Amino acid sequence: MLRPLARAVPTAPAVRELLGLTLYRLGQWRTALKELEEYRTMTGSYDQMPVMMDCHRALHFHPGVDELWEDLRQTSPSGELVAEGRIVMAGSLADRGKLPAAIRLLSRDSNVRKPHLHHLREWYALADLYERAGDVTRARDLFSRIDAFDPGVFDTHDRLRALR
Repeated sequence: MLRPLARAVPTAPAVRELLGLTLYRLGQWRTALKELEEYRTMTGSYDQMPVMMDCHRALHFHPGVDELWEDLRQTSPSGELVAEGRIVMAGSLADRGKLPAAIRLLSRDSNVRKPHLHHLREWYALADLYERAGDVTRARDLFSRIDAFDPGVFDTHDRLRALR
C-alpha cells in the first residue's frame, strides 16, 4: 500500500519514513535502507539512524554501521537515540568477533542509579554480550538488575532461569 503512495508523493518524508520502517520490519534491508536514506536526505533527521545502522548490520556491511555510528555519536541528538545506536554498534562489533570492544562500548551506562528504558535496553544487550563471552556471573547480575527495575520488561525471567 505504501509503495504506490511513495511513487505518488515522492517528496513526502513521512511516507518515505513509514515505507522504510515497514520494509525494515519485513527484513527487506536494502530497500528499507534506500527509503530511510531518502527520508534522512529530505529531513536532515537523525531519528532513524539506528535503524539504518541495523540494516547495514543485517547486510553484513560493517563499514556502513561504523560510519553512521560515528555521525550519530558526534551529533548526539538525544540519549535514547544514541543508546539505540550504541546497541547496534556493539552488536556489529560482536558480529566481527570483537566482544571486548562491544562490551566496553555498552559498559558506559551500566552504573546508572535511576535508569530509563533506554538504559535497560543497553543493560540487556550488555548482559547478552557477557553471556556470549562466557561471563555468566556478570550476565546474571545485569539481567537481575533489569528485572529489579522493571520485572515485566523483555524476557529477563527466562534469561535468568537459563543461566542458573
